[in-house]
Formats: sequence, C-alpha cells, structure tokens
Amino acid sequence: MKNAKLFFSTYFRVEQPCVVIDIGSQDVNGTMRNVVPAHCRYIGVDFSAGAGVDVVLQDPYRLPFADGSVDAVVSSSCFEHVEFFWLMFIEVMRVLKPHGLFYLNAPSNGDYHRYPVDCWRFYPDAGSALVHWGQRNGFKSTLLESFIDYQKRDIWNDFVAVFVREESCASAHPGRMLDQLDHYMNGKLHGGRAILRPQAVSEDRALLRALVDEPRPANS
Repeated sequence: MKNAKLFFSTYFRVEQPCVVIDIGSQDVNGTMRNVVPAHCRYIGVDFSAGAGVDVVLQDPYRLPFADGSVDAVVSSSCFEHVEFFWLMFIEVMRVLKPHGLFYLNAPSNGDYHRYPVDCWRFYPDAGSALVHWGQRNGFKSTLLESFIDYQKRDIWNDFVAVFVREESCASAHPGRMLDQLDHYMNGKLHGGRAILRPQAVSEDRALLRALVDEPRPANS
C-alpha cells in the first residue's frame, strides 16, 4: 500500500479526470481503491466476485474495455497468481491510452501461497523482459522505473515497476518513485543502463549470512 500511495503521488499530481483499472482488486488484505486520487474513477476487476470487485472477468486474459480507453492500470500481489501473466500484460497495453501507465507490484520472493495457484516470482530484469514481449506484439511501451523493495514487517520483497504504453509519451511523466526512495535494491530508470543499488544476494540470505558470521560470546 505504501508503494501504491507513492505511485499515485508521483504520477498523478495534476488533478485531471482519469480512469484507473485495478487487476486483482478483491479486498483480501486491503485495497488500492483507498489510495486512488479522488479525481480518478476506480474500477476493480478480478477473476471472481468478492469485496472490492466491480467487474468479474469472464475471460481471465481479456479486459472488457476498449482499446486506448484507460489512463492507468494497477495490480498488486496478483500477477504471481496469473498463469500466463504475459498475456495479461498485452491486454493492459491494449486498453491503455498512449500516455497511460501500468503499475505492477508482485513478489520477488516469499512463501508459496495458492490463490488459487501460485506460479511466479519477479526479479530485477522482469520489467525489461515484459517491455521486450510488448514490442514483439507491436507495442512501443517502455519501462519508466523498477526496483526491489525491502521487507516491511513481513517476509515479502516486492518487485515494483511502472510502464508507459508509448515510449514517446515518457516525457509526460517526469517524476519517479525512485527519486523519493533511499532504501531499495536493483533499481532501473528509463534512459539508463546501470543497475541502481545493485545487490545479488536476497535480503533473507544477507540476513542469514549476518547471523552466521556474527561473533559469538566466548562462553557460548
């Protein structure tokens, strides 16, 4: 939720009417409906009915919205449960306006949790790979930024990425979440090739190494 709030405060500073689609909107552990700016129309979609769901998808890989009709699509803790998430990525690109944004938050590690299945984890190059997949399917999308977040009182390190439908519209979004963060790993920024704050070792493994290497009292 913290990252979702930062996404909206970074990319939606101008109060213009907009449409935001939330994929995987069922309110299980909270809903992004509560952090979407008041001037935006929020539509929650999911694969099954439930709290927070406005539209139930008849086809899990078909969004019932017209081409180029949506200002932003957001999804948090959902794509790991989508068997063919790359197909949904193409659907997201299809419904977005040229300047439209896709905010993706998915686990980079964490426990096996079936809801109803648990298929994927997302690593630092996942955003760039999705861009390449979009380009192979005729879209000129690009990655504006991505990073791996550190754990916050739980076991999850989230992969966070922001895409724009048309790379030519990247300049319409000058702000970046990473400009406001000082604690992240393996970040990427549009126009740059370097990995920011690179870290090959996972946070869990780094903590384990620290425990193993910690000096023990002589009488232990």
